[in-house]
Amino acid sequence: MMEVDNVRRQPRHLTELSSVFEFLDEVRLRPGMWLRGDSLQHLDSMLIGYRAAMVVHGVEEDFDFWSPGTQGPFAEWLWQRLGRHSPLGWAVEIEREAQEAGTPAVELFFDLLDEYRRERQPTEG
Repeated sequence: MMEVDNVRRQPRHLTELSSVFEFLDEVRLRPGMWLRGDSLQHLDSMLIGYRAAMVVHGVEEDFDFWSPGTQGPFAEWLWQRLGRHSPLGWAVEIEREAQEAGTPAVELFFDLLDEYRRERQPTEG
């Protein structure tokens, strides 16, 4: 889950994680450990590997970042959010947006990811 009140929690071992979002929370905690040069393209490649491993091992999990033949729900949401579509993928486009805004790409990615997750949460009632 997302961090609350800026309380920094301890990293978890990969065996303790149960979803791609929990994995991304670990990346958020220590991006320098996971992403060479803070590259979102490296993160994108890592997530494609995550998805491939899921298929190979028969793991059933909703996966929003890539599927064969599609860029995935996160990319589709991003295209609507940015008002354009890109064949280059979400990582390249977020890096471009971050450069134009003068903000770190990893920071922008996690801000957008938080927004995406909030919008996709079922409403109570």
